[in-house]
Amino acid sequence: MEDQWLAWAKRLQSIASTGLHFSEEQYDRERYAEVAAIANAMLARLGNVPVERIQGLISDFPQDYATPKIDVRGAVLEEDKVLLVREASDGLWTLPGGYADVGLSAGENVVKEIWEEATLKVRASALYAVHHKAKHAYDPDVRDFYKLFFLCERLDDASPAPGPETVDAGFFSPDALPPLSRGRVVERDILAAFAFRDGPDRSVQFD
Repeated sequence: MEDQWLAWAKRLQSIASTGLHFSEEQYDRERYAEVAAIANAMLARLGNVPVERIQGLISDFPQDYATPKIDVRGAVLEEDKVLLVREASDGLWTLPGGYADVGLSAGENVVKEIWEEATLKVRASALYAVHHKAKHAYDPDVRDFYKLFFLCERLDDASPAPGPETVDAGFFSPDALPPLSRGRVVERDILAAFAFRDGPDRSVQFD
């Protein structure tokens, strides 16, 4: 669960972003800019990083209406194993996925991500979870995310291989997972894929 001060700072930042976009009166814009500066300073202090790093993470500030980003992840299961990829950015492992691109559906995005990160052709067969990142045990993030998890089926028998943003790819037993990139995925996300596939109740988890 996200720290309450982090949640407040992110909310202030989103209010400032929306206000700066819509406000035309100069004094209002100055007030929203001050709120944004305070929120960024809070986030920098909470993360013990320079405020410039916080500003760099919010590349689309200000927005027309500040909303959560969308992260899609795909679980490709083979019997008792799950496909994971090793991220070049941190050297840790995750379900393949990433930001949803404009112009593609959520399912199309996850298919694209699995091809780019593991060079496997798949189809998205079911949505099994929708999580608000702040409400789960992911590493803290100054950005707000909805995380969509899909069960995916292979369309070929190729061996997984890394893409431009990954350095390795392979299948792992949930009992022997490698170190996870916990800003992207946690054990619960992986176990939920097996439970959804094998259980009689295929209801989608959501917050």
